[in-house]
Amino acid sequence: MVVEYLGPEIRIVIYITVVVGVANIFLLLGLLRTYWKTYKEVKSQFTIGLLYFASFLLIQNLLVTISMGIPLLLPVLPFTVPDSDFVRPHFALLFINLIQLVALVILYRITRE
Repeated sequence: MVVEYLGPEIRIVIYITVVVGVANIFLLLGLLRTYWKTYKEVKSQFTIGLLYFASFLLIQNLLVTISMGIPLLLPVLPFTVPDSDFVRPHFALLFINLIQLVALVILYRITRE
């Protein structure tokens, strides 16, 4: 696997990033469901904006999570990538996903009340 070329620390970061990304996706799906129910009742422009916002954020999270999970699923690629090319984006995406997770949990709890 591609991940075998990476150190064990990077593999752990990739797994954590994918897990946090999946959690973000489920939170966004819950928010979309709630916003859709609200829109059917209220029919407000604000709710449409929330639906668009959550939809685009969901697309972004799907793309990032899939791109982070590809090295875990694909067999060895015909080329090697130096470790330094993998380290930087993985840590950055991990922190972005963690910050999004905290923000989405807060938003989800506020929305459900």
